[in-house]
Amino acid sequence: MSPHNNESPNQTRSDVHAATLRPTVQVQFPDGRVFEFRRGSPLVDVFRTAYDRDNQPVAAIINDALVESSRPVNWDIAVKPVFLMDSDGARIYARSLSFLLVIVVRELYPEVRVYIDYSVPHGGYVCHLKGRDPFSNDELKKIKSRMKEIVAADLPILRKRVTMEEAREVFRKQGDSDKARLVASLDEDHYHLYELNGMADYFHGYMVSSTCVLKTFGLEPCEGGFVLRFPRREDPTRLVPNVRFKALRKVFDEYGEWLKIIGVRDVGSLNQAIRSERIDQIMLISEALHEKRIAEIAAILKRKHADGARLVFVAGPSSSGKTTFSKRLAIQLLASGLQPYPLGMDEYFNPRSVMVEKYGKDIDLDAPTAMDIALLQDHLHRIVRGEAVKLPHFNFLTGEREVGPTIQLAAGQILMVEGIHGLNPEILEGSPTDACVRIFVSALTQLNLDAHNRVSTTDTRLIRRIVRDAVFRGYPASDTLKLWDNVRRGEKNFIFPYQEEADFMFNSALSYELAVLKPFVESHLLQVKDPTVRMEADRLLSLLRWFEPLASDKIPSNSILREFIGGSTLRDFVVAPLNGKEHGSGQSQWHDDVKGDSTHS
Repeated sequence: MSPHNNESPNQTRSDVHAATLRPTVQVQFPDGRVFEFRRGSPLVDVFRTAYDRDNQPVAAIINDALVESSRPVNWDIAVKPVFLMDSDGARIYARSLSFLLVIVVRELYPEVRVYIDYSVPHGGYVCHLKGRDPFSNDELKKIKSRMKEIVAADLPILRKRVTMEEAREVFRKQGDSDKARLVASLDEDHYHLYELNGMADYFHGYMVSSTCVLKTFGLEPCEGGFVLRFPRREDPTRLVPNVRFKALRKVFDEYGEWLKIIGVRDVGSLNQAIRSERIDQIMLISEALHEKRIAEIAAILKRKHADGARLVFVAGPSSSGKTTFSKRLAIQLLASGLQPYPLGMDEYFNPRSVMVEKYGKDIDLDAPTAMDIALLQDHLHRIVRGEAVKLPHFNFLTGEREVGPTIQLAAGQILMVEGIHGLNPEILEGSPTDACVRIFVSALTQLNLDAHNRVSTTDTRLIRRIVRDAVFRGYPASDTLKLWDNVRRGEKNFIFPYQEEADFMFNSALSYELAVLKPFVESHLLQVKDPTVRMEADRLLSLLRWFEPLASDKIPSNSILREFIGGSTLRDFVVAPLNGKEHGSGQSQWHDDVKGDSTHS
């Protein structure tokens, strides 16, 4: 007997009958609206009908997978549109705008090649040229005018499947040796190129279906090149005002010089080095450059301490390597006869009961309001004056603030305060300027896939974080991915606005690190099944496929990379008293960025 009715298995239902395939299909949106249009038409056709002209989706999510708006629809489907305010939409917009720039420069100045280098805080990419001096203002105006013409013409951006040999031939004709080198690392039978206005190129990731979407952009000169401006996802209709990024640019330029020293300019050349075993030399030089920079900072701190500096603030976003940097800096300071005493800002969190009373369950540990700023400021001022201060200790298990050690800095000591708010002027208010030194640490990678395809500094930190969460906390990648948006929100609000205020910047990026992290992270990303973060896991896997894997056995035990993969000799490092004389009770230790940047706490 059928479990659903009393009909025999051979009986037919009266409401089931043979039919011909409809010439139309239906698309349903999350708001319940349904649109019907000709089978085989692209998604963008229904988008242009269903949404305002000034708020068009640039892609869609179908069955928990990201698809381009140019995708033809052959079956009835439910569609979640992706807008410029979404992270995927913002990436698609910036990528498509970069493609438009490259095509226009190739059209107007065939002998010139554009390098898209790194991002700027106010939304945009710093670009440089190969083959000539930077564009003049008049030339930038000409390029911008031509870009606007193509936007107004509403030209299609076409995705083309080609053989690997066809792709290599395109790159050879265009002089794109870096892209040809990158293709050589893939063991696949086909490749995808994008075509605009009769010219083709490769860009990693999806594009908009038509140029008409790319309305908001700018071209501005900067030292040594120009900036391709695009809107931030928070407000995709306008460009935000410029903010200075002089210190940031200096760090990126320095890292670019480091890449020249080791002979690695892009991922293709890194892969060649790994295959040729030249990678051992690259690793040693990269680590030596880190140590050289840390030693330089320590030498300057020694001089500043002689002039009255007693406080060193070390700040930076999640997974930037602050802990290992702080410990390596401490060792350099000890070698110079100056003893650092570490203090984590996390010790000054308000008790959880106080935060719940003030903010309910929506506690943001990344916000300055989570800290007892008044107590921290009082302690810092007293320590600078040479007074004995009883420090607090925050217990993350109980959520309570306990009594910590008592410290009093002696003549040869300096207080190293580590925390994400180390550059926040609210924290430093009232502190004597000459008594403070501020250091910003971040992984500012400049090793891109090729001349036009960036490797995001944020993605590098995210991959670091996924590996560390798995190795040291036992957390699955899906947990880390779910929390990453909150971490990023805190960074944008409370860390990055103050990075230019730092006295020193330390770039913790290592040219070879994604090749090392790849074997650690891939298995964790492949295990992600949660549909809310599966797309993000797939995106990271797609990025990592370009990297040759590299074994971790030759990485020095004090490398910043060891903070994430394990095996660091610095993990249990503490500062021993100078000359056997203790200046406080309890042990001096650094937090290892584990407690939670509003994360797993």
